[in-house]
Amino acid sequence: MERLGTGIGWRPEIADAVERMPGIDWVEAVAENVCPGHLPDSLLRLRERGVTVIPHGVSLGLGGADRPDDSRLTALAERAEALGAPLVTEHIAFVRAGGPLTASPLLEAGHLLPVPRTRDALDVLCENIRIAQAALPVPLAVENIAALLAWPGEEMTEGQFLYDLADRTGVRLLIDVANLHTNHVNRGEDPAKALAELPVEAIAYVHVAGGIERDGVWHDTHAHPVPATVLDILTDLASRVSPPGVLLERDDNFPEPAELERELEAIQGALTKGWARGTTSGAASLRARTKTRTETEALRAAGSPETASAPRTTRPVPAPDTDPARQRLALAETTLLSALVAGTPVPDGFDRVRLGVQARALGVKRADVVAKVAPELPEILGESYRSAFLAYAHSHPMTGGYRRDALDFAGQLLLSGGPEDAEARRELREWWLERSGPVPRSTRPAVRLARATRRVLLGR
Repeated sequence: MERLGTGIGWRPEIADAVERMPGIDWVEAVAENVCPGHLPDSLLRLRERGVTVIPHGVSLGLGGADRPDDSRLTALAERAEALGAPLVTEHIAFVRAGGPLTASPLLEAGHLLPVPRTRDALDVLCENIRIAQAALPVPLAVENIAALLAWPGEEMTEGQFLYDLADRTGVRLLIDVANLHTNHVNRGEDPAKALAELPVEAIAYVHVAGGIERDGVWHDTHAHPVPATVLDILTDLASRVSPPGVLLERDDNFPEPAELERELEAIQGALTKGWARGTTSGAASLRARTKTRTETEALRAAGSPETASAPRTTRPVPAPDTDPARQRLALAETTLLSALVAGTPVPDGFDRVRLGVQARALGVKRADVVAKVAPELPEILGESYRSAFLAYAHSHPMTGGYRRDALDFAGQLLLSGGPEDAEARRELREWWLERSGPVPRSTRPAVRLARATRRVLLGR
């Protein structure tokens, strides 16, 4: 794997700061926010300086029951080629459910949701990744995600699931140490155990990010400083392997550049500490992991029921018939997503409190992202925007992208008689009419003529 070095997530809000930051070898850009034919000037300048740019997808939904959408794969491939990227990355998650497999409306989560760690989900994920790998011009790496809730009846640990996934598909892994911390707090999972079970040789690079704990739940916000506990997990990982690259993620509440640089220095310090620890304990650790896996494989070969979900060594695995698995996975994911975004009953075995926390988090994220893609809405509605949007989201699941969500919200608010302020209602109606038709009203001939006439009459 190509050495990447030290990186930071490129975002428009900090583009200038990233360009001036010392010691940045590479950046990662959200794939869906980049247009291949109109790359941001900042990314073009970084590329000209030899800085590697990697597109990071968030909407493919490789962990969903459906096969990957051809148009989404094409879009991701176009971005990889436009950026000259050595690889592309996505998530081990599902982001939508429903549709033909369940004969139900298609629902969008607007967020990355965890797949169940079961054989069904693994079979489907492996096939989806093979499809994606065949469609992409560069290697694919997939990321472990943070989760607020756990699926009942899981058959594997996170480390075992990732080990089998990499073993069966050859896919590379993007390991997010902040997400390992999140799953430690929210699901009681041991990060050290997950790292011990990982095929560390498959790691493409590592993410580091911050979050916040509220009422015993860790929220992976990417809007807070990286805590010491996450740096400790990075140190543990570095004691086991030297990752090809490490990247700092920040998506909101951006601090001054100097603070970001201090976080990058802390990350480098955690890596250095891990490498020093690895020189003395790495060989023994490797022998212990090798012994554990050898014993596990011997038990698996002997048919021991205790190793039904243990990691396997590299060996050919016949591709299973995934259609029945897809049906079962589709039903499970649709039932969960419907409970989260449409208020249907909580599926058996799920923690109702945690599911409620996740549902509220999805609503808040929808409100925040809609405010970013349609900033006129909070300007028009003022302080009532968030409460109005959350009330709308509670009974109106997202069925398209965020721009469609913004339009649907505005239309529904107008239909219900809101907002109360007459001027805000007029502005909202104008905003909705401008964007709801196939052609913006401002570009239609009659509108252009009327506006030109008005300018002439007013002497402008």
